[in-house]
Parts: sequence; structure tokens; C-alpha cells
Amino acid sequence: MTSAPVIREPVAARLLPRKWFYGWYIAIACACLMFVGVGVGYYGLPIFLKPLKDEHGWSTTQVSVAPAIYFCVSGLTSAFIGPYIDRYGPTRFMLVGTVVNGIAAAFIGLVDQLWQLYFVYFVFAVAFGMSSGIAVNAIMTRWFVRKRALAMSISSTGVSLGGVILAPVASALVESGGLALATPILGALVLIVALPVILAVVAWEPAQMGLRPDGDSAEAIQAAAAKPAMAAQYRAWTRSEAMRTVGFWAIFIAFLLVLVAQTGYIIHQVNFLEERLGSRNEAALTISVTAFGSIIARLVVGIFADGIDRRLLTVVLFVVQATSILLIIHIENVAATWALTLIFGLTIGNIYMMQSLLVGEIFGMVSFGAIFGLISLAGQAGSGIGPFGVGLLEDQTGGYTVPFTVTAALTYLAAVAGLFARPGKQSEPAATALPGATPAGGE
Repeated sequence: MTSAPVIREPVAARLLPRKWFYGWYIAIACACLMFVGVGVGYYGLPIFLKPLKDEHGWSTTQVSVAPAIYFCVSGLTSAFIGPYIDRYGPTRFMLVGTVVNGIAAAFIGLVDQLWQLYFVYFVFAVAFGMSSGIAVNAIMTRWFVRKRALAMSISSTGVSLGGVILAPVASALVESGGLALATPILGALVLIVALPVILAVVAWEPAQMGLRPDGDSAEAIQAAAAKPAMAAQYRAWTRSEAMRTVGFWAIFIAFLLVLVAQTGYIIHQVNFLEERLGSRNEAALTISVTAFGSIIARLVVGIFADGIDRRLLTVVLFVVQATSILLIIHIENVAATWALTLIFGLTIGNIYMMQSLLVGEIFGMVSFGAIFGLISLAGQAGSGIGPFGVGLLEDQTGGYTVPFTVTAALTYLAAVAGLFARPGKQSEPAATALPGATPAGGE
């Protein structure tokens, strides 16, 4: 059974100009949330890696367990809460997760034993899984259908801005006062930015405000619902139904492999390039260049991705990313390194965005949280395996050539899997939700 949601406008809706569809404000709000959530949680990881080694005398492998815990546990958390987000909305999870996220980030610089580091990253991961990726993507999938790629390119820009701005800030703070100074400041930043946005701006779905996806009229929604692609947006899936489709497993395997590779490279990127570029701050700047490339490419792709085959675009991104990593390994020229770092950056943000877009295209908005939670589990597990695997191979081989060659090979395999990420022949839906309803999700 479903019921019409109560009309409840956020405080910001009474203050912001109404000539624009409120969904665009939601996209900007989500960009702010991703800026601090991912900027500290994701782009902070490569900045923290070497200081943790240097301050405590830990090996690359020992320290790499922490980001492995972070990604795997955040994926498990996303998979667990996905159906509850479909059913109840994400706000309560985002509030709790944000508070814990900020506190956990602050404690990273205060640990002095490995078990403490692992425990803090475990808590950090649970908080991130509740407050960031799945919640934000579920919100954006509800607010937009026709313009989903463009809207997600805006909301996802916050991820890359976190790299452009927060990576060098974190590096400078570490340089000035070590992790004990940097991490409490970054943790406080999460709370200062995210809590007001969640409380005053975010609305779970357009129906909560008496609106419809993309700002369309009821008549336009009903007319579009006759088209199979649009009708699929309002189908309710169980997880078991989704797991019986080729499309589900193609996305699952493709993003598992590509995020093993992508995150394995990014987390070790600063360590790898420090000697080549001559200083740690120069190497840390490559994170900003990578993130800057991600912003530009994501906004460009967002303009036209609503009208092209997203599956083939995903495959192209995978191939470009793998090739750029291979070239970075073997071309030691400094200018070429910066250029290839930018090219690598052109792919990373779009790869995360394509994961959300493919799930939304094939499985729709109604059960997005439940299905994306499982897909996200694969991606986050891959993101956890990658840094640990690269660190282990670096310890064993004495360099990054072998581990990064392996990551490139995995990315080419991901491209092959991505070719199968298309909607299949679907049986009659077990349940269909009308626009504006709030259905239950999950099993």
C-alpha cells in the first residue's frame, strides 16, 4: 500500500526564487553534501596515507588496511540501508551519518595504535555509507528522469570540488601541524557545511513539495508513462528480481573491477608521484588536477548524456582510464605526467556518475535505493580491495609498476563486462508506483 506524501516544504523553498524548478536547488545542495562528505572521506585518504606511515612507523600494507575497511564497510552499510531509504527517505540517515562522519574524521589524527586506526575507519565508513553516496543518488533519481544526467553532473561536481579544494587544504594542514591539526578541522568542516544543508534545503522527493520529476506537469508525466523507458522508472523491483537479470550482474561486475583499479591508483597516487615530481605538495596537487578534470568532463558529459547510449559511453570511459594509467607508469616526463593525470581525471567522476545513471535507467527510481545499495556494495568492496592490493604488491615488488599494470588490466576487463549493461526483456512488473507515491523498497 502507498499513500500520498504530506506536503512539506524545506525552509529554503520559502526563501529561494521560485522561477526555477526546486530540483536544481536540490542538485546544488547535494553537491555541497558531496563536497564535504567525499572531499574529506575519499580525497582525504591519499593525503593521510603517508603521514600515518611516517608518524607511527607503519608499513604501506598496514596503513592500506584502513581505506580497505572504509570502502568495504561503507558498501555494506549502503546495501543494508538502501531498502530503508526507499521506504522512509534518507533524511534521518543523513543527519546521523553526518554527525558521526565529522566526529570520526576528527579522530583519525588522534590514533596511536593500528587497532584504533582500523576502528575509527570502521565508524567513519558506517557514517559515510549512511550520509553520502546512496542517499544523494536516491534523491537525485527521484527528482529527475528526463534531465537526470545533467542534474547528476551538477550534484556530483561536489565530489570533484572536494578534491580540487580540500585535498590541497588537507595537505597544507598536515604540513603545518600534522594529522592532529588537520583531521579535527576537516571533521568540523563536515558538520558546518552538511547539517544546515540537510535541515534547511534537502527534500527527499518532489512529491514532498507537491511537485513532479523534472518539474513536469501531471499531464506530461502521464503521457510519458506510456513509453516503456519512462514506465520502467515507476516499476517496483525486489532485489531477487533484479539479481535475475543480466543487466544487474553486468553493472555489478564492471564497477567492482573498475573501482578496484581506480581507487587503488588514486589512494597511492601521491606516494607514487612524489619522487617523480620532486615534493609531496607537488604530488598532492595531482589530486586536485585529477579532480579538476573530473569536474570539467562531468559537466560536459552531463549536457549530452541524457540523449546517448550510456552503456557505450561507460565502456569508452573505462578504456580511456586504463590506457592513461599505463601511460603514466611508463612515461616519466613531468609535463606528460601532468597531462595524463588530467586525462585520468576526465574519467573518474563520470565513472561514478555512470554507475548511478545505469542503475536508474535499468531499474528506475522506485527501488533505486535497494538495487543501488547492492551495486554500491560491489563498487565499495572493489574500492577497499584496490588500495590494499596495490599496497601489498608495492611492498612485495618494491615499486608501483606491477600493481598499476594490474589495475589497468582490470579496467579493460570491466569495459568488456560493461557491454552487457543493458535493460533485458522484463516480465510484467509485480507492482507499479504512480508519480508522487512513496513505495516500499527491497525484498
